[in-house]
Amino acid sequence: MQRFYTNKIILITGGTSGIGYALAQEALQQNAKVAICARSQDKLQAMEQALGTDNLFTFQADVSEEEQCQAFVKASSERFGRIDVLINNAGISMRALFQEVDTAVLKQVMDINYWGSIFTTKSALHSIIASKGTIVGISSIAGYKGLPGRVAYSSSKFALQGFLESLRIELLHTGVNVMWVSPGFTASNIRNTALDQSGQAQGETPLKEDKLMSAEECANIILRAIAKRKRTVIMTFQGKLTVWLNKLFPSLVDKLVYNHFKKEPDSPLK
Repeated sequence: MQRFYTNKIILITGGTSGIGYALAQEALQQNAKVAICARSQDKLQAMEQALGTDNLFTFQADVSEEEQCQAFVKASSERFGRIDVLINNAGISMRALFQEVDTAVLKQVMDINYWGSIFTTKSALHSIIASKGTIVGISSIAGYKGLPGRVAYSSSKFALQGFLESLRIELLHTGVNVMWVSPGFTASNIRNTALDQSGQAQGETPLKEDKLMSAEECANIILRAIAKRKRTVIMTFQGKLTVWLNKLFPSLVDKLVYNHFKKEPDSPLK
């Protein structure tokens, strides 16, 4: 894998924690050059200090703002000269019933998870076509099966996958690879920062993080899939089973999913 990534230019959105951080760390170890954007300048500076290499470039940007995405891509291109891989990783989750959630929360999730990927991909597209590179979207099983209490999150991942599939076909004869990745439940900060019905961070995860796939393992799977120019990756057996069963027995899976999420601590379904 190191041979593939040596001197590759990789842009990662939302890279200061979780899967994004692990992706950056592993790519740097594989001799890639990595550009990261995130909203927090303090976290970006901490990342620079922790990883400490000239092959890392950080840029403060909110991916829900198109001009900031354009600025990130422009600055990264000026720093490294081109773009080989774009990983649309920035994301936010939510947990609330649709009938109770403020519509501003739905918009915020869609702005970051979907429009952030649109803005960054649009800005980087010319360079990626020139390098015959790869565009990646970090999706979820929620992009295959709507999840109760996560209506905005599921909607954003369905939209992301539809965008990437359409783009893949448009770019079919350009040499560009477009892929989307669906991790299972992964140990990361996304559930701690998930929004509640009023748009406040819930502050704690309903899942046992020590039982989940590590961000490092997830990052390694993603980077290997990029090197192999995969189309899609569903990482866990549970995820693959959910997607397969949903094609054959959607009504049954509706009930199974409902019962699964009803058992969560403080589930909004109770």
